[in-house]
Amino acid sequence: MKRTISAFCILLALATFGWSAYRSREAAGAPLSKFVPTGPLLYLEAKDFSNLLSDWNSSPQKSQWVKSESYETFSRSRLFLRLKGAGDQFALAAGLPPDESFLSQIAGEHSVLAIYDIGKLQFLYITYLPSAKSMQSTLWQTRAKFEPRTAAGAEFYLRRDPASQREVAFAIAGDYFLLATREDLIAGALQLISGSSDLSVEKDPWWAQSTAAAGPAGDLRLVLDMARLVPNGYFRTYWVQQNITDLSQYSAAVSDLFRSNKQYREERLLIRKQAPEQAASPESLAAAADLAGLVPADAGVYIASANPSSDACLALLENKLLAPHVTPAPASQLSPQIQLNAGEQGTGSDLETRIDEPPVDRALASQSNSALKQLLSKTPLLASLQVESTSREKEAVFVHIHSAVAFVASTNWDEAAVQSALRDAVRSSFTASQLGFAWQQKSEYVQLDGLWPLTVAVRGKYLLVDDDPTLMESMLANLGRTSERKPALLLAAFNHQDEHSNFARLFTFIDWPGAEGRAPGFQNVSHQPQFFSGNIASLSQTLAAVSSEQIEIRSEGDTMRQTVIYQWSE
Repeated sequence: MKRTISAFCILLALATFGWSAYRSREAAGAPLSKFVPTGPLLYLEAKDFSNLLSDWNSSPQKSQWVKSESYETFSRSRLFLRLKGAGDQFALAAGLPPDESFLSQIAGEHSVLAIYDIGKLQFLYITYLPSAKSMQSTLWQTRAKFEPRTAAGAEFYLRRDPASQREVAFAIAGDYFLLATREDLIAGALQLISGSSDLSVEKDPWWAQSTAAAGPAGDLRLVLDMARLVPNGYFRTYWVQQNITDLSQYSAAVSDLFRSNKQYREERLLIRKQAPEQAASPESLAAAADLAGLVPADAGVYIASANPSSDACLALLENKLLAPHVTPAPASQLSPQIQLNAGEQGTGSDLETRIDEPPVDRALASQSNSALKQLLSKTPLLASLQVESTSREKEAVFVHIHSAVAFVASTNWDEAAVQSALRDAVRSSFTASQLGFAWQQKSEYVQLDGLWPLTVAVRGKYLLVDDDPTLMESMLANLGRTSERKPALLLAAFNHQDEHSNFARLFTFIDWPGAEGRAPGFQNVSHQPQFFSGNIASLSQTLAAVSSEQIEIRSEGDTMRQTVIYQWSE
């Protein structure tokens, strides 16, 4: 009888342990979106936040970035100062700073961060963290300084800073740790966890539609309510890309990051408010993929686009090949900067500058009746391609940028008309003379007989123009090969491994006039990194292990899908 009771107790203990382990695994894999109240602007979910945080903290990229000039510039930015101010207010409300130690204590596995107000940074954070570990956190140890509250029968703790009216609330619900900056958010999450409410983010149409179309989540998932984010003043101010007009056509977006040893793959999905009136034809999508097959293996950067307009193709030829030095500079959106100097007013070269006449606009775009524009306007264009690479001279002093442009039309090009239009466009920008602007026949292409090596090749529906015979020969060698790329609206890539050192060298030359023009008395007052040679170059050096980046864009109905692949060399 004693043996029977002992065996029964052992089986009961094993069953209890097994059920607890099963419930733990089930909770760890439960979709946290069920516990997030409705209404966030931004939803960020990680399969294993603790592992992601550990990888970042131990990465050479982090240690190098915090010492870089890029971080130095960022630390003085308005965005950084606002984030720091919000962190200081959080510290006053919570009674402890939100530093790396605090973050590591509350970083669990499956985690979600939902931001409800990007101006005030009001958020809800939920993570799967065993209760025993949650109770070891500094926040839990200082709960006596908080006011206890209850929601759905569960206890949580609230504290408010009287000066800023910032709130910090936290709770432990089983093996979930919850942290919020609004009382109603944590109360709503506890109600969802208890099952007394079903008003979760999954009920929001933008969230349900976008996540259903996106498919399985990656290691990190970001979901955006674009219809509410884009009009937001804070988003418009701090969004680095400044492409608000382009983003206004989308209602929601999802971005999933999949990590592997040598590759990070980002799958983006954007939901349009309405389908485009005219979509790219299958023929043009296939033509873009076909053009991508012409790109040499050692190219620095390329962009293949389907269904380009004639104006876009003309601008591409102008800016990259025909008149790159006379292209109008984009209008600045920044206020003029004060230049401190020793009191000089201008230089000797300014004596040649006319102040009683407006500068001459020599851009090719102003020649509305040019033969080249007429040629492109009447030609049904399917796709365009631009390719660029850099090279240094033997002395490794100057950096040259070589460019190539290619077009595919639905009909064969008129070779004589192409050569005549290009010659006239180039000649009108430089000289009225005929010297150096006659075509010279080479083995596979024609080339201007002057000092400028502009080359042109016509192969039926293909038109190739570039300023480097070697680049032209490489592209012609790939012509006729079957492309491995799938039809797409856009295909692009950047060879960071081969180009970043040349770009850093080029950035130094770009920034040199600004660095040289500083007044001697102000050089050492405060170090301000130059934008290109300091800020951008140091960021490139920090990410030197990223060998390349590729992007593919495809569109179908009211959805746009983008695949971005970051290839790591180590």
